[in-house]
Amino acid sequence: MKKLLLPLIALLMATPALAAQVAGVRLWTAPDHTRLVFDTTAPAEHKVFALKGPDRLVIDLAATDLADGFAIDKSLSDKHLKGLRHAGKPDGSLRVVLDLKRPVRPKTFVLKPNASYGHRLVVDLYPVEATRKPRVAKSTEDIKRARDVVIAIDAGHGGDDPGASGSRFRTKEKHVTLDIAKRLKRHIDAQPGLRGVLTRTGDYYIGLRKRMALARKHRADLFISIHADAFRDKRVRGSSVYVLSRRGASSEAARWLAEKENASDLVGGVTLEDKDPMLASVLLSLSQAATQHSSHSAATQVYKELGRVGKTHGRRVQQARFVVLKSPDIPSLLVETGFISNPTEERNLRDPAHQERLAKAIMQGVKRFFVESPPPGTLLAEKRKKPLRHVIAKGDTLSEIADRYQVSVAMLRRTNAIRSDNLIRVGQVLVIPES
Repeated sequence: MKKLLLPLIALLMATPALAAQVAGVRLWTAPDHTRLVFDTTAPAEHKVFALKGPDRLVIDLAATDLADGFAIDKSLSDKHLKGLRHAGKPDGSLRVVLDLKRPVRPKTFVLKPNASYGHRLVVDLYPVEATRKPRVAKSTEDIKRARDVVIAIDAGHGGDDPGASGSRFRTKEKHVTLDIAKRLKRHIDAQPGLRGVLTRTGDYYIGLRKRMALARKHRADLFISIHADAFRDKRVRGSSVYVLSRRGASSEAARWLAEKENASDLVGGVTLEDKDPMLASVLLSLSQAATQHSSHSAATQVYKELGRVGKTHGRRVQQARFVVLKSPDIPSLLVETGFISNPTEERNLRDPAHQERLAKAIMQGVKRFFVESPPPGTLLAEKRKKPLRHVIAKGDTLSEIADRYQVSVAMLRRTNAIRSDNLIRVGQVLVIPES
């Protein structure tokens, strides 16, 4: 009996126990990268290396096998990925081979379980950057041309990060935020002098600081992050607006000054790269102070408009340390469009008509902020420099003029110091106030 047991014990000692099993594979395609997510039953130790001729990426998962009844879909593909292959190795590891359509720059990391998923191994595939084209200097005519005000619209969560879920219909926050963000962009684009850009256009995840970087890439004048709140008490409801807290601004300032990759970034139009530490700190503080003031002003206008759509949570604009609010040079605000954990608000957030009302309210707040404080060099700033004028003709009345330019009679009188309709005359020039 002992003679039979000894070889069996030796065999068991030579074969490592399986540490994890792969129970699922999901693919997400973003504009700039592909994300593969391997659902595992435990943290997966792994190694990654690339092969050429043809291009492949090899992932070795130590002491890992496929879960019973699960097979990796070999047909998974997108713009970077041609297909997948897998095989067990004698040492008990699992080898997954990604057949590629082009060379990639991989990035891998593991994620701990959350409310929606268990352990995960994430594999991001980025295209190998081509040789950068030299910048072509803009002509003086291009530089002088007035531009649109740019609003970066960020749909919270996405892809493998679903955000909060509704209690009745299990509505995913990531879908609601994207729907509202797209509607908001349409409303903003319809306003002369305003242009919206989306940080994500589909169901994929973007890192929080990458969202900030995208706003900076588009030279955004304002960053708006759209979310849908959740709370353990399902009775809590109402929309809210957040800006960065002072403590959050202080920690971000320290981070910017400490990290070399931030040094060449423009803060308020000035690079910190060639400045001594004291001057860099002062310039950053000035930029942050101006940004926080603008953030609060814009958030206040949006908060007022949301109050016309429905209940607001809290009595004023609130402050928090959300990462997406930390750009030191871009005014930023975060809008919680409602509590998706509240059954009534979950139903509203699913309703296209309610989404339209929310998007229009946010746009109205943004528009009012920029009409009152347009950035230099924009079409709105040029329009503010040259107010619209009207020469009174025979038969004109203040009410007809106000209706023509879509302003109130009271505003028209106040702007031109007119006390009565009897005080206007043919040939008189009226300044038309902003609507």
